[in-house]
Amino acid sequence: MDKSPQLMDFSRMRDIFDNHVGLISRSVYLDSELAIIHGSTEVFRLMISQKPPFTINDHRIGMILKGELRINLNLVEKRLGAGTLVFIGPGSIINPMEFTPDLEIYGFGLSARFTMPFAPGAMPAAFNGQVRDFQLPAGEADLVTARSIVDAIWHIVHQPDYNRQTVGALVAAQMHHYDRLFRQHEAQLEATRSREQTIFDRFIYLVNRHSQTEHHLQFYAAKMCLTERYLGTVVRQTSGTTAKAWIDRAIVMRVKAELRHTDKSAAQIADEMNFPNPSFFSKYFKRLTGLTPQDYKRQPV
Repeated sequence: MDKSPQLMDFSRMRDIFDNHVGLISRSVYLDSELAIIHGSTEVFRLMISQKPPFTINDHRIGMILKGELRINLNLVEKRLGAGTLVFIGPGSIINPMEFTPDLEIYGFGLSARFTMPFAPGAMPAAFNGQVRDFQLPAGEADLVTARSIVDAIWHIVHQPDYNRQTVGALVAAQMHHYDRLFRQHEAQLEATRSREQTIFDRFIYLVNRHSQTEHHLQFYAAKMCLTERYLGTVVRQTSGTTAKAWIDRAIVMRVKAELRHTDKSAAQIADEMNFPNPSFFSKYFKRLTGLTPQDYKRQPV
């Protein structure tokens, strides 16, 4: 029987951090429910050393105050600089690539065990699962507010028997703060976003959500009530990349995460990801990566 997936969850992070306590103890906090980064750069160095991409099953909410980070989030490569608020949600695929030496990030992660401080149905819209990730430019006042909330949580968790209700209230405050800015940002974008960009954004959202089992453009075109030809044309003109290439990219990233961070066999992954048989899966993966699934899995971490 396969072991539980060892994705980049809290347990996996603890295993990594325990070997580098001296480097990160002053800027990282981690228990079974809550993780906090308080200005650390070493965390990202450690993550990159683990050979991403990774999948996560938790909420990560933070801000970049200095420096720059290059990262691939849910298929899209992004350069995130100072003054950016960041949310990455459960089910995301993360591939941190490089960062500047002066990178300074503050934020927290909420594991699946963390009790969300909201009544049923009252989760802020930006965090209710409809948005996989977002990044927002923020003004000085909004950054100060976000940083102050993280500082307060950091101070509380270092007190003996810290009050979890107080931490929950501060987490709720931060999520409402981000949600307000997210909605403002989306309203501004909507006023200038073209129909083509809207179609592309919807396509990428659906690919992130369904590519594990849906590998053909026909599925996505039907979901969007468009013809395959029209959708393919819009995606290519908007992004410079074909729709099929975006789907393949999502599949390969998911397969790499499964091969790297679980004990699943190639045959099991092929079955779970709706490939017709293991041979087809192996040829598909090798065509796109240059390696068989077995060769990729054997690469040292």
